[in-house]
Amino acid sequence: MVFSSLIFLFLFLPACLILYFLAPGLKVKNIVLLVFSLVFYAWGEPFYVLLLIASAAMNYGAGRWMGARRAKGRSLKPILVGAVVLNLLALTVFKYAGLLVSTFNQLTGLGLAVPGISLPIGISFYTFQAMSYVVDVYRNQVGVQRSYLKFLLYISLFPQLIAGPIVRYSDVDAQLEDRHATREDMFYGLIRFATGLGKKILIADHCFSVASQMLDGSFQTATTVGTWLGILMFTFQIYFDFSGYSDMAIGLGRVFGFKYMENFNLPYTARSITDFWRRWHISLSTFFRDYVYIPLGGNRRHRWLNLLVVWSLTGLWHGASWNFLLWGLYFFVLLVAEKPLLRYLKRWPLLLRQLLTMFFVVIGWTIFYFTDFARLGQALAAMFGFAGGGFLNEQVRILLMNNLPLLLLCILGASALPRALGNYFGVLCAHQPGSSQGRQGVYVAVSYVFCVAVLVLSTISLVGSGFSAFLYYRF
Repeated sequence: MVFSSLIFLFLFLPACLILYFLAPGLKVKNIVLLVFSLVFYAWGEPFYVLLLIASAAMNYGAGRWMGARRAKGRSLKPILVGAVVLNLLALTVFKYAGLLVSTFNQLTGLGLAVPGISLPIGISFYTFQAMSYVVDVYRNQVGVQRSYLKFLLYISLFPQLIAGPIVRYSDVDAQLEDRHATREDMFYGLIRFATGLGKKILIADHCFSVASQMLDGSFQTATTVGTWLGILMFTFQIYFDFSGYSDMAIGLGRVFGFKYMENFNLPYTARSITDFWRRWHISLSTFFRDYVYIPLGGNRRHRWLNLLVVWSLTGLWHGASWNFLLWGLYFFVLLVAEKPLLRYLKRWPLLLRQLLTMFFVVIGWTIFYFTDFARLGQALAAMFGFAGGGFLNEQVRILLMNNLPLLLLCILGASALPRALGNYFGVLCAHQPGSSQGRQGVYVAVSYVFCVAVLVLSTISLVGSGFSAFLYYRF
């Protein structure tokens, strides 16, 4: 099940909210959330929900075992290594087995059967969350969770289960034991959810339509302008889709009393590649920093090798295809090349630095989009003037003009403008109402109108199209 579906919006979510707030006491509320979270996952993955439960049981058991051994003064490292190996083994089997076998066949000429294992949705997210718990218990940074049901709730909690952000146990352990959702929390959560829903359905899904039309056909007749239009639309699709899901997750979490970290901070306003990765998918970047880069030695030793490992893993995390590894290595090269140039780039005008950064980001999304290297080469050739269909034709010109309002909306929506407006009206930002009664009244009125309008327009869009693209099957 996904957030951007009529079943979720008008059946699952209302039923969950009603039963949750009618439930007496936090213990029963947690049970309600757990049941609905498992149903949410099992809706699309009826078999793989057992894998989710087993993963939670294994990591929960590892935590309990480490707690028992620590009390006796024994080494915890064998348990940590075993748990990490089992987590990575499950991820490898269910996500990368097909890629590894098919690549082996290509290299050796053998004809081994390629496993036809379907990817469990969200396995990368919940596996990383589980590993963060085990590592933090090993480091003695969090206490051992003694309730399996609470740990399973942490792993399976539906707001962030299939699309992030990656929530560390240390961020929510206290909230599993004691939390209260105030009226302000629920009000803020509603606004944040509506904002994400609008990003996903009203912007990202329409960008997907244009991007697929331009990028999924033959490049023999593609034009330079058409290819750039397609990849720009994908650039905005992946941002509004991914940040929209994060907004919805953060909003729903707040309604239930959970406070998740921010996952995006206006990444398309970044002034360097380094700055971009401080703003894009923050929970993933910080996970690799804290659990891979720093343990390998960070900046102290083998800095460039550590970065190479991190960016290789970051690329492969996004999908079982070699283009994702190339995508990760592409950003590794950019970051390494940029380091000595940052002092000089800071002297450039801000807008020029932002445009230069976006140019390299868009090239990166081109690598990300095409899993077939031959088509990737054709797309890059078309983008840089070697298109079979020339620079522009009448069909692309009409399509460009028809979608110019959407393109402008994307540019404005990815800029700092909505946040600046939100600071005043309190609609599209994470701030609470001002102290002025008049401003507070405007805030409340505009907020409710905004939420209702997004829900109505999103419903119309879903009914009309009957489809909402889902990017996260790769993760």
